[in-house]
Amino acid sequence: MLLWVFFLVILTLSSGSHCSPPSLPLRTPRYADAIFTNSYRKVLGQLSARKLLQDIMSRQQGERNQEQGAKVRLGRQVDNMRADQKQMALESIMGALQQKHRNSQG
Repeated sequence: MLLWVFFLVILTLSSGSHCSPPSLPLRTPRYADAIFTNSYRKVLGQLSARKLLQDIMSRQQGERNQEQGAKVRLGRQVDNMRADQKQMALESIMGALQQKHRNSQG
């Protein structure tokens, strides 16, 4: 780090530009650290936001799967009820036909 600061001081003095204040080389590492820190915070914020969105989306997908499962179970129950109704209707028709056949024979 000390070598870096020394290099910046030599570079500034050798450029012949005396417009900038002499404390600029000392501020440059701090400025670079601040840029890095700000960028790092932004990246961490984006990662946190992405993880939050993924959690929300997975919860919604889980709820959809549960709803679809409930619909499938309900559909099976309805199908079973219809099958039972058809069976009962067929039994009553068969009973009526047998009764009619017995009446015609006897």
